[in-house]
Amino acid sequence: MNPRITEWRGRRVWMIGASTGIGEAAAHLMLDLGARVAFSARSADKLEQVVAGKQHALALPLDVIDHASVAAACQRIVAAWGGIDLVLIVAGGYNEMRADAIDLAAANRMIDLNLRGAFNCLDVALPLLIQQGAGGIGIVASVAGYGGLPKALVYGPTKAALINLSESLYLDLRPRGIAVYQINPGFVDTPLTAGNDFRMPALMSAADAAQAMVEGIGRGAFHIHFPKRFTNSMRLARLLPYRLYFWLIHKVTGL
Repeated sequence: MNPRITEWRGRRVWMIGASTGIGEAAAHLMLDLGARVAFSARSADKLEQVVAGKQHALALPLDVIDHASVAAACQRIVAAWGGIDLVLIVAGGYNEMRADAIDLAAANRMIDLNLRGAFNCLDVALPLLIQQGAGGIGIVASVAGYGGLPKALVYGPTKAALINLSESLYLDLRPRGIAVYQINPGFVDTPLTAGNDFRMPALMSAADAAQAMVEGIGRGAFHIHFPKRFTNSMRLARLLPYRLYFWLIHKVTGL
């Protein structure tokens, strides 16, 4: 559904959310494959540590909810490299929330980070990609966006919105020569999941998740999801009648 990438050497990649977890692991993997990678995240100190000693790496601090900082980072990449071949929006957050404990302030912060932040990145990156008539953009959502889950009262809807967003982007951008990647990880061992107090089926390492993501992009896939033994079961569950779907989720999670 997208052009294959057979050679990473020299490609200009902007990894937004690159200080920890999947973003950091994937950014390093792309560097190892020969790409030039701009690492972006909120913590300037952490980014400097992450890129220390790495040739062809830029550290560009930003906050995705601050449009001006996203735009400034994009301008620095273009000034340094003349353009961008791939933008990956990995930044996001998770707060456990259930219906009997709605925290509106926390909900709005998560919506800002997971959803409005993605639109800030798109507003900056899309005009450049469209002007180039080439390149690609990937958005990391989650299997939590496939269907309603306990403890994901806000997180799940933001990820469902990102899934819908990537589908709409594909319809608009592929005719213009721009690749779009919808990336849905299952449970990955990152600081984001470290605080979970429930069983996480098919938990995988950030390095393995990064490998799956980069391989999927290289194949030209649109829907990149992993680990498939878990993500495919979630996709199939979503096809069940609601009575069976709710029973299954309760049975599996115990919640």
